[in-house]
Amino acid sequence: MAPALHDGTTTTSPLTEEASFQALLQSFSMIIVSEIGDKTFLIAAILAMRHPRLIVFAGAFGSLVVMSILSAAMGHLLPTLIPRRWTQVAASILFLVFGTKMLIEAKAMKSGNEKIQEEMKEAQEEIEDDEAEHEGRDGDDIPLEAVEAGERPVHTRSPRPAASKSKASLADGARNFCSLLLGPVFVQAFVLTFLGEWGDRSQIATIALGAAHNVYLVTIGTVVGHGCCTALAVIGGRYVSTKISVKHVTFGGSILFLIFGIVYLYEAYTMGSDVDMSIPITPSSEP
Repeated sequence: MAPALHDGTTTTSPLTEEASFQALLQSFSMIIVSEIGDKTFLIAAILAMRHPRLIVFAGAFGSLVVMSILSAAMGHLLPTLIPRRWTQVAASILFLVFGTKMLIEAKAMKSGNEKIQEEMKEAQEEIEDDEAEHEGRDGDDIPLEAVEAGERPVHTRSPRPAASKSKASLADGARNFCSLLLGPVFVQAFVLTFLGEWGDRSQIATIALGAAHNVYLVTIGTVVGHGCCTALAVIGGRYVSTKISVKHVTFGGSILFLIFGIVYLYEAYTMGSDVDMSIPITPSSEP
C-alpha cells in the first residue's frame, strides 16, 4: 500500500513503480516471443487472406482477450490456495523448464523458414477441417497457394456419423447462434484461436505471471502483446512468415524465459529470507 501524506494524498514508492513496469514488460515480451510464428498467429494470417481483415482481427483478438483474462485470473487465485513464496518457486520452475525446452527446440531446428512453413500447412489443415465440419465439406480443398491465386474451392457434401452428430449438436447450435449474431467469419476466427491457444505455452506462462504479479498489469501486458501480434498477422502475416526465422525467435524466447526463471527463483529466495521468524514478546504489566 502506498504511504499517506499529512494532507491525505498518497505517494507511489519507486519499488512499486519498478514492480509495475516489470510486470508489464515481462507479460508483453513473453507474448511477443511466444506468439510470433505460432499456430494461432498463422491461423489469423490465413483467415485474413480469405476474409475481411478487420473481422478476422476482431474475432482472433477477442478470443485472446478472453483467454488472457481467464489465465491471469487463474494465476491470481493460486496465492490464495498456496503460500506466495511457493507460487514464485512454481513460476520459476515453469519458466526454466519452458526456456530449456525452447532452447533444445531451437538447436534442433534448421535455419530458414522451413519450420514456419510446416506450421502454416498445419494451420491451413485446421481451418479446412473446421470448414468441412461446419459447412458440410469433405476437407479436400484446394491448397492455400491456389486460393491466393484466385481459385475457389469445390464444396462437396460429406455425411457425418450419427454418434458424433448427436454429441456435437449442442456445440453446433451455440456456434450457429453466435454466427447469426456476429457472423461466421468472426466466430470461426474466435473459436479456432481459442482452441489453438488453450493449453499453449503462452497461456500457462500467463497463469504463472498472474500468480507472481498484479493481475491487472499482467492482463494489460498480455492483451497489448496479443493485439500487436494479431495485427501483424492479419496485416502481413504471410509476408512475415517468409522472412522471419523461427529458429532465431525460439532461441530468443528461450533466453528470455530462462531469465524470467532466474529472476523468480531469486525473488522466492529473498522472500523466504525476509520472513520474520521471531516471536513477539509483550512486556507484562506491573500489578
